[in-house]
Amino acid sequence: MTETRPACLSVSIALLHYPVYDRNRRVVATAVTNLDLHDIARLARTYGLFRYFVVTPVAEQQMLAERVRSHWQDGWGGSYNPTRREAFELLRVMPGLEDVLEELRDIHGRPARIVATGAGDRENAVTGKALREMIRDDEGPFLILFGTGWGMTDEVFDRADLVLEPIKGPGDYNHLSVRAAAAIIIDRLLGER
Repeated sequence: MTETRPACLSVSIALLHYPVYDRNRRVVATAVTNLDLHDIARLARTYGLFRYFVVTPVAEQQMLAERVRSHWQDGWGGSYNPTRREAFELLRVMPGLEDVLEELRDIHGRPARIVATGAGDRENAVTGKALREMIRDDEGPFLILFGTGWGMTDEVFDRADLVLEPIKGPGDYNHLSVRAAAAIIIDRLLGER
């Protein structure tokens, strides 16, 4: 029997594989990766998030993600590694951001506040501290968006209610993997202080 997880039922995350940019700023759909499925699901479970959504309109990519999820949820993997099964309980594969927002609205009874993340500076970005306080003081729900490829499109940022300031290191290099960025951001927002 597993222990009851501490829950942050007001916060979900979504990994967008579309619409994102490629290195030439063309709008593309990127490939789902096994590492992102596993590592971000484990992150979501560790911090007690409500859901982890993987968003791709590509049917073959949806099937791949569902096959991995099913292996760890229903198949041999779930009995082999029960903690991985717990993490994959949070994963939902969705064809589009609208589907995610509709599901959250249906469950919570109100629209989610969309928080966009990215490596670039943007006007009116909120600090991690300010967002942490909003999450603590607001009943939500919040949906934190992470992009793949070369980042989410401008339209996604325009749609967001809030944009989180980028992660900054001591130098000017700023090209974290999405898994690393998600872990840093979620720890800053929900970790023990």
